Amino acid sequence: MIAQAIHQLSPRRNERFVKLHCAELSANIIESELFGHEKGSFTGADQQRKGRFELADQGTLFVDEISEIAPHVQTKLLRVLQDRQFERVGGNETVKVDVRVIAATNRRLDVLTARGEFREDLHHRIRVIQIEVPPLRERKEDISLLVETFIREFNREHGRKVTGITRGVADRLMHYDWPGNVRELKNTIEEMVVFAQGKRVLEVTDLPIQLRQQRPASGEDLNATVGMSMQELERRAIEATLRATGHDKQKTAKMLGIGLRTLYRKQKEYGL
Repeated sequence: MIAQAIHQLSPRRNERFVKLHCAELSANIIESELFGHEKGSFTGADQQRKGRFELADQGTLFVDEISEIAPHVQTKLLRVLQDRQFERVGGNETVKVDVRVIAATNRRLDVLTARGEFREDLHHRIRVIQIEVPPLRERKEDISLLVETFIREFNREHGRKVTGITRGVADRLMHYDWPGNVRELKNTIEEMVVFAQGKRVLEVTDLPIQLRQQRPASGEDLNATVGMSMQELERRAIEATLRATGHDKQKTAKMLGIGLRTLYRKQKEYGL
């Protein structure tokens, strides 16, 4: 969510925001997804395909779980970050791009670097400014925004028309500790949306059993559509970036890709 908010605040806001989740993909698939491939480059490659870098040209690419990228793909990633160019898998033509890359991981890259599992030069390249995000159990105020975002995403993906959740569902989501963090919440919402069967509002009976057993804090039947404005999303992104930079205005503005005047205006607007 912070990555998307940074994109929305930046001069690239009118260009594409492209995501790649690496955790469940093989090394070869990650390479193809990032850089694309040429026709005939491997079995099943029956046509040329653009990768996420090309799709995000002039915009922002969010690479989630960057720690899962294999060493040979890390080398290729480092090159595109340094030189802004690459070749598709199986190709010789150089493709030039202008992409802002934001990366995230649940693992300690410094530890992986010390073990030789992650390139040190790539680590230094992507750690210009870091924002440490606590686990979901420590920031449950973000759950409503995440739920709204995931509902919108899976409505588009699965052709559903879900508008929100009941208060009973919201209570159980807030009381659960989320050992699997945001990914577990996302999978939970996708499952609920997929099996919604024409419902507009998700109910307690739509929850996985371990969540249905959570004790509610208040009324079961009150409909509570979840929601948070882009203004609130912007406020949280600015606030998180200020904390990460020790309230250094220059660094914060650079991280967000905005001017100092804009940062001061936004701080005043949001009371930061």
